[in-house]
Amino acid sequence: MEKKKQIRLTSGEMTQLWSQYLNDSASQCMLLYFLEKAEDEEIKPVIAYAAQLSTTHLQKISEILIEEKHSLPQGFKIEDDVDLAAPRIYSDTYVLQFIHQMSKIGLTNYAASLSSAVREDITEHYKACLTETMSLYEMSKDTLLEKGLYIRSPYFPNLEHVNHVEKQSFIWDFFGEKRPLTSIEVSNLYSNTQRNALGIATLMGFSQVATSKDVTNFFIKGIEISKKHVQLFSKKLEESNVPISVSWDAEVTTVTSQVFSEKLMMFYVSTLNALGVGFYGTSISQSPRGDLGVMYNKMSLQVQLYSEDGANIMIKNKWLEQPPLAPDRKKLTNKET
Repeated sequence: MEKKKQIRLTSGEMTQLWSQYLNDSASQCMLLYFLEKAEDEEIKPVIAYAAQLSTTHLQKISEILIEEKHSLPQGFKIEDDVDLAAPRIYSDTYVLQFIHQMSKIGLTNYAASLSSAVREDITEHYKACLTETMSLYEMSKDTLLEKGLYIRSPYFPNLEHVNHVEKQSFIWDFFGEKRPLTSIEVSNLYSNTQRNALGIATLMGFSQVATSKDVTNFFIKGIEISKKHVQLFSKKLEESNVPISVSWDAEVTTVTSQVFSEKLMMFYVSTLNALGVGFYGTSISQSPRGDLGVMYNKMSLQVQLYSEDGANIMIKNKWLEQPPLAPDRKKLTNKET
């Protein structure tokens, strides 16, 4: 039977495939290094499965883009961006937490990719990615639970009856006594604390193995920002008698020799910054209390300014790969070169 001719990729499909290629090529480098250094026999299978997913995803995307006569992104390569023989920089516990958080993010991203897919093969690809990432999420979560490493979000008393908001101060009370946090506000504060705590450990390791002063200082600045955000989140939780303490600093070794390329580390921090702004935006939309919205807006601006510093470093060193652009019709019309 003659193969049915595929419709061209839409801009949405192209964007998702291009972004996924970069993300999975970066993940492959880090995960294969983590797997090389893994010692815990219960955690090894989780790392191996995550690395396998990155590899198979890269193969599938490459097939699609080559068939469509698109050039492949440069992305990241094992031989250029990671030293598999380098000493261990993170513990297996950190790696398990890292994979668990990344699988959560992957579920959100693949759902967005699926919603923008039109072609049948692209739809099937992202359905498979979602299913595989759900499995990875469950594997990492179950392993954390079995090893007593899973940190649960705070508990609330049982809901005994329905209440309705009676005063506008539920939302706009900036100066008086603040009402207790809602469950969704606590959930977002908790999750943002967790992500920033893991980010601190990630940046701590990156800052130790970075080779240039600019990049090292950039990572150190990121640690300071994340620590400040953790303090602010913790303060808001403590005001409602919901204390929480999360730290993975002890899961970083004292290794200072080069492990990852600075290009790879800068890409990861850039990606985490973008995700952070997105999570803060979601937190704003789900936090009725006005002071929380103000706090998240200030934090978002701080992360955006920090991201701009990172982009300048990446542009200077030619590490920032340009995404697909729409044709410059004006330039084409004027025959400019």
